[in-house]
Parts: sequence; C-alpha cells; structure tokens
Amino acid sequence: MSDREYDVVLWGATGFTGRLVAEYLADRYGASDLEWALAGRSEERLADVRDELAARDDALASLDLLTGDAFDRESLDRIASRTAVVCTTVGPYARYGSELVAACVEHGTNYCDLSGEVHWMRRTIDDHHERARETGARIVHGCGFDSVPSDLGTLVLQTHADEEFGTPCDEVRGLVSIRGGAFSGGTIASMVELYEAAAEDREVRRLLADPRALDPTESRGAPAERPQRGVRRDRDADTWTAPFVMARINEPVVSRSNALLEYPWGHTFRYSEALRTGDGVGGLARAGALAAGQGLLAGALSVGPVRRALDRYVLPDPGDGPDEETIEGSSFEVRLRGSGASDAHPSGFAVEATVRGDRDPGYGSTCRLLGEAAVCLASGEVDSPHDGGVLTPASGIGLPLVERLEGTVVSFDVETVESGD
Repeated sequence: MSDREYDVVLWGATGFTGRLVAEYLADRYGASDLEWALAGRSEERLADVRDELAARDDALASLDLLTGDAFDRESLDRIASRTAVVCTTVGPYARYGSELVAACVEHGTNYCDLSGEVHWMRRTIDDHHERARETGARIVHGCGFDSVPSDLGTLVLQTHADEEFGTPCDEVRGLVSIRGGAFSGGTIASMVELYEAAAEDREVRRLLADPRALDPTESRGAPAERPQRGVRRDRDADTWTAPFVMARINEPVVSRSNALLEYPWGHTFRYSEALRTGDGVGGLARAGALAAGQGLLAGALSVGPVRRALDRYVLPDPGDGPDEETIEGSSFEVRLRGSGASDAHPSGFAVEATVRGDRDPGYGSTCRLLGEAAVCLASGEVDSPHDGGVLTPASGIGLPLVERLEGTVVSFDVETVESGD
C-alpha cells in the first residue's frame, strides 16, 4: 500500500487490546493483503503472539517483530521510519504515548490510537499539529469506541441532512445503550491516570468540563452545552438518561471535527451525549443509580489515597480484560438525533443515525474500528481537507472508514424521521 517496508506496525501487540487487534487483522487481511508487523518491548512475548496468529494462518509465521521502548526515542524513530502507519494500543497515552507521536510526526508517519485522554490530546495538538501538517503525518486520536461511533455517526447524519435538506443540523444529541461489556485493566489504568491528573491540575479539570476543549483557538469560546451531570428526560426518544462517562471525550472530538472540516455544520453547532436508561419508573431508577454510581466513582478516584488503594487492591491490572464469552455476548447502540430548519422546511426537520456493534464496545468492536482506521490510513482511503495534522476520525479519515466497516460487526444507518414544510 505504500513505498515503506510496512503498511502498518501494531505497537503494543502483546497487550490485551493489542492481541485483539492483531487477531482481527490476521483474520481480515492475513499476510498477503497487508504488509504488517508486530511491535512492543519484548521480542519473546511478541513471538508468542505471532505463534498464536500462525495457528490461525500459517503465512502469519513470517510476520516481522520490532522491539522498542515507549521512552526510548531512538527505538521509536527506527519503527516510525519503516512504516506508513503506526497503530497503537499502549496506554495510558499521557504516560506512554508522547514520544511515539513525536517520532511519527517527524517521519511523516500516519498514526492512530484509542486515546480518550482529553488533556493529552490537547497537548499533542498544541505541540505537534503545525509540524504534522508540514511533514504530512496524520495523527488520529480516538479510533475506538471513543470516539468513532459519535464522530463518524455525526458525519453520516450531517451528510444525509445536507443531501436531503440542503443544510446541516444545528445540533445533534447522542443516546448510548450498552448491553454487557467490561473494562480491561488498561482502560482502568487510563481512567486512574486521568483522575490523578485532574486532581493535581486545575487546567485538566477545566478541559474535562469543556465540550470545546480540543477546538482551534478561534472557536474555543463558542456557545456549548456542558456535559450532563444528573438525570434527565429525553422527550424525543421517550427515555430517561444518565451522564455517560465517555461524553467528556466524545463531545470535544465531534466539536473539533466540525472545526477541522472548516465548519460545515456552523460555528455554533452543538453536540451532546448521554446514556439511555429506558422509560417509566424502571428507567428513572436506573438513571438515578448510574448517575450516583458515576459520581461516587469520580469522587473516589479524585482522592489520592482512595485512588491508590482501589488501583492496588480492587481494580483489574493492565493486561487483564473480559473473557471471550463476555466480548462476544455484549453489544452497543449509539442513536444520534439531529434537528435543523431551512427555507424549504421552516418548521424544522429531524434526522437519525444509528451506530450498532454486535460485540463488546471496548474490545470486540474497538479492535475492528482501530484496525480498519489503520488500513484506511495505510491505503490512502481518506476524505479529508488535511494532508497532515492532529486530527479526528471524521476529519482525518471520514466516510471511507464507514465503508471499510461494512461487513464487520459495526454498522451505520441513517434516516429522516421528521420533514416539516
């Protein structure tokens, strides 16, 4: 796919999520449709992963193994210079990802990750966006469950609205439903790292409360709806809702996409997100319990001694994760509703996009989202006004990623639900 030795190098292939991405690439592309390699700290552990993949396909026994260290820039330079794309699952990214991003930027190497660490994403934007534009490196954060369904779902919805009504929606509201699922130790480690940073730094706390935290300077002050904190009733969907922990990641990502796409949805476009809990008394009770539980967890993780005790004695360790039955038996749905008006439809219109995944959102679906994002970047299948920069899934890859995901366990559907005249 490129003039470099590899199309994709999978960094962190020995971790829990990294193995899932490796298995997905093996099953989907094998060794003939994609030139790829496994990378990490330990050649011995990488060889174990390669042996597991070879049991699925003999040809994968020839996969190259590359070693490096997250804090050794020279080793990361060697890896970045040999590949078109680095696809990384090594978090927390604020701790382990900065040198890798810097190496990719300098070598003009495309990059995609699973980061949901808004404060670190803001830092990479400030440190590397302009240089990445010069070198042609596409640095695409948030290529997993956070934030592809929200970001590309909004892009699909707004594309339909523009085609159907000649104008985009003024606002989009996302409602998330999750059945089953579980957190891995790596995800928990990222959450602990984020709360530790927030407890120590007022600027991090401010960023987490700002839906426009990732916007360029010119739109940082535009009106925005603050993240939902308590229980609310969504009348359009006839459901109770609770705060969604990923909203503080997804909302800034969607807002940055609008800015980097040159504001096709307007400078005052608003995106918000919540967790759908159902109607009636049961839905209200679930919303209340979830809101209270998230509040208690956030409070606990904000207190140093409590956070350290939970991390040491209660929470799963990095490398641990849900079993195959849990991954296969879980699912998610993100239903996005956008509304707007036009001269031809002065009483307004509404459009809905639905993103579904038939696997655990954080692992069974995320490994497909990240894997296909890497392949899009390697093959040049992107629809973007930018040749480089610190980008988002919608602004850095766009609808080609939706097309790549067709036939996997992740689907995108869109329809008009109201058409006033």
